[in-house]
Amino acid sequence: MVVHISMVNAPTTTALSDDEVDRLFHALADATRRDIVTRTLRSDQSISALARGYAMSFAAVQKHVAVLESAGLVRKERRGREQLVRGEPQSIRRAGELLSRYEAIWNERAAGIERILAGDLATARMSRASDARQHETTDGEETER
Repeated sequence: MVVHISMVNAPTTTALSDDEVDRLFHALADATRRDIVTRTLRSDQSISALARGYAMSFAAVQKHVAVLESAGLVRKERRGREQLVRGEPQSIRRAGELLSRYEAIWNERAAGIERILAGDLATARMSRASDARQHETTDGEETER
């Protein structure tokens, strides 16, 4: 299955397979990986520099970067002896578009519930007004018209 994202205010339409969506959100599900994405969006970082920022091994940071790379959230490029990691803003944009689509679906549902509740409220008011017209009080006694 392919998820089609078509946003009213977005200039592009993006299609992601289920596997791509799964990889994207799996990668973003970890706080360390989200931090790596943030750092690499701000500036290119070597894996060594990234590793210094965490209380984990170099190999563990490499694995996190590999997960992010497979999701398209970062890419590695070699500069001399270093491998630099660069954040990929278009992948973040795709995640945002997908979340916006889910938000739009939820907002449509909430609006439908509001319409139903507003309709029920209007119906209840009409029913009470109708009941009030049907019953009059004459000399303290209630009589039906």
